[in-house]
Amino acid sequence: MRRRALWLALAANAAFLVVEVVAARAFGSLALLADAAHMGSDVAALGIALVAQRLIERPATARHSYGLQRADVLAAQLNGFGLVAVTGWIFYEAWGRLQDPVDVVGGGLLVVALVGLGVNVVSAWLLHRARGGSLNMHGAFAHMAADAGSSVGAVLAGVAVLLWSATWADAAVSIVIGVLVLWSAWGLLRDATQVLLEGTPRGLDASAVEAALAAQDDVELVHHLHLWNLASDTPALSGHVVLRGGMSLHDAQERADQLKAMLADRFGIDHATLELECHPCEPVPPVQDIVVRRR
Repeated sequence: MRRRALWLALAANAAFLVVEVVAARAFGSLALLADAAHMGSDVAALGIALVAQRLIERPATARHSYGLQRADVLAAQLNGFGLVAVTGWIFYEAWGRLQDPVDVVGGGLLVVALVGLGVNVVSAWLLHRARGGSLNMHGAFAHMAADAGSSVGAVLAGVAVLLWSATWADAAVSIVIGVLVLWSAWGLLRDATQVLLEGTPRGLDASAVEAALAAQDDVELVHHLHLWNLASDTPALSGHVVLRGGMSLHDAQERADQLKAMLADRFGIDHATLELECHPCEPVPPVQDIVVRRR
């Protein structure tokens, strides 16, 4: 479903990109040209997202035991940096036009912007339905949503030029479009970096997870708990669990399976590694203490 949504959005945006570039040149509109540049980044972003989705679906190997699940995070970062680059170009061109206004054909700008808005809205809707928790799909959706916002701005610029001959509105709207693009890029880069730094997944509270484990029957203590994301939508956990009483290995394994089932059911954590202990392990001494002792 995700790949189909990406292909449909890619085809629609690639086709309209050509129309928008020709119209921007014909009508002298920077807002349309800025939107076309943004749409060009969308086409590239959707292509990157398709490649990443293909890599995600590849099976695990001996070299990549978790497969290539983080390909979607790398694709999201690449898309984020692409959005920043496009924004810089938009700001540069808009500033030049504010200093030296250019004649704009308001009617043509309005018609093309309305068509572009329709393409963006449909594409964003398709990607929103299929995105789930994937940062890769979120990145593609962010491009479409920001482009829909920029198309709204282009429509307003067309109305201003058509009704009041306010050619400056074309450049001013381009700056607003740039701000929207930067906002999308910031959120995307922030979330992708959080995954790459193996931070606690968004929506998960480490203390709440630890408390839920500690509250289970036969659990005496939980420590060395770590939460991170294998991929943007695949949380993982590892931790040490001290069990009460002298359980057999078989009973301890059954208890661990029940704890993992609880984690999957309550927190959506399907990848959990639990180190079972009959008493707390000794804390690891600092590196400098180990060096002193060896001497």
